[in-house]
Amino acid sequence: MTDDSPTDGTPIDDTPTDDTPTDEKRAVVLLSGGMDSATTAYEAKERGYEIYALHTSYGQKTESKEYDCARALADELDARDFLHIETSHLKQIGASSLTDDSMAVEDADMDSDEIPSSYVPFRNANLLSMAVSYAEANECDAVFVGAHSEDYSGYPDCRPEFFEAFEAMVDIGTKPDTHISLDVPFVHDSKTDIARRGLELGVPFEHTWSCYRAEEPACGTCDSCAFRLQAFQNLGERDPIPYAERPDYVDAA
Repeated sequence: MTDDSPTDGTPIDDTPTDDTPTDEKRAVVLLSGGMDSATTAYEAKERGYEIYALHTSYGQKTESKEYDCARALADELDARDFLHIETSHLKQIGASSLTDDSMAVEDADMDSDEIPSSYVPFRNANLLSMAVSYAEANECDAVFVGAHSEDYSGYPDCRPEFFEAFEAMVDIGTKPDTHISLDVPFVHDSKTDIARRGLELGVPFEHTWSCYRAEEPACGTCDSCAFRLQAFQNLGERDPIPYAERPDYVDAA
């Protein structure tokens, strides 16, 4: 990424020149700083898209670390633009252990069918609305998001049906000449599948963060750490980020 890349969402002057291809594909990627969004961003780049990275801070416990990771990933990807949006309403609303200081982040329960306390009420609708606005303003063709099957087993706004419905809303709610697809490339895949694909694509996983509790080292025992560690362990690979604990999750359900 060049030093003169806008960081405030200002539309870029993309008037074609003799050296500028007119058929380039552009995509907004919701880049949280986690391994799923990082792999999704590299997948979008592999498919030939110029990357417009959108990172949001909404009062989550590890927001500073996540921002640093997202920024490093955007640099590695040579993103066309990096937009950081700070919002406070999700923290003010609360009701999630990610944003509510009165709620503790629970240890992983990989057998549970209950919606975990880390669920942020209707978060993805909030984030996707910002992403679509950003995409339409920059004439992007797609919005990429890194949700996957182990997410939607617990988070209702990660289900395939949710993204299908949201894409229909985007089509209705944008300008007639705007056509933005909503791409969720790993929606039917597991965390292990994502880790495998990320390794194939050369994702710098050392620049990603998944822990819900701590900015460094990662706790190793929250839901997010557990599924991440399990994915690397299933592949016989060592997760490159630091952990306070590295339990063996290979035999976990």
